[in-house]
Amino acid sequence: MEAYTGFAEVYDMFMDNVPYEEWNTYLTGLLREYGINEGVVLELGCGTGKMTRLLAKSGYDMIGIDNSEEMLEIAMASGQEEDEILYLQQDMRELELYGTAKAAVSICDSMNYILEEEDLLEVFRRVNTYLDPGGIFIFDMNTIYKYQELLGETTICENREEGSFIWDNYYDEEEQINQYDLTLFIKEDDELYRKYEETHFQRAYEVETVKKLLEEAGMEFVAAYDAFTHESVKPDSERIYMIAREKGKKNE
Repeated sequence: MEAYTGFAEVYDMFMDNVPYEEWNTYLTGLLREYGINEGVVLELGCGTGKMTRLLAKSGYDMIGIDNSEEMLEIAMASGQEEDEILYLQQDMRELELYGTAKAAVSICDSMNYILEEEDLLEVFRRVNTYLDPGGIFIFDMNTIYKYQELLGETTICENREEGSFIWDNYYDEEEQINQYDLTLFIKEDDELYRKYEETHFQRAYEVETVKKLLEEAGMEFVAAYDAFTHESVKPDSERIYMIAREKGKKNE
């Protein structure tokens, strides 16, 4: 779970093809479906805060958690004073809040960065701890199908005036670990380009494994959807959304 470093500077530029507005519509729709219309919502792996700000505009009191100081600096610089978003630099495995939230969300496959089952279990336990009684946890994950069939051993390149990247991808089917080596060229003030190199790892999880870990953490598994639908997970689903509910606390 190494934090983004050089990539933080160009993350939003290379992610401009992500339809955040549409994702926000889907996510807020799910939240409201479970009665979360306002109140405190926690976002794990908030990155540069694009979704955090959209959720704030949708009426939620947002707390954004990320392990990358560089990402959070961009998030805080990108927001408006009226956003009133609280950003905290924390490893989600060590999540610690002063109060509880009505819901927690996590998108852009942040949960895939948790490489060990025991660590994912700890994340789920901590989320359960900091949710209100009956609170909802919604998160997405890339699937084994996506890593194995679509990413596999591929190279992705993109060249722009402001910066370029080379993404070399490898997937270990036995370990279910996806590795991508990023080589970044970021334009500086003197018109030269600085080179950065980073390596990132993600793990693919079976739905049943995630369900088991949620229940072991004390949460109630509610649903798993093919992303951006209310349909069941399919063999060729590339991204899935999972919904769990806090269980064990009593309203006072």
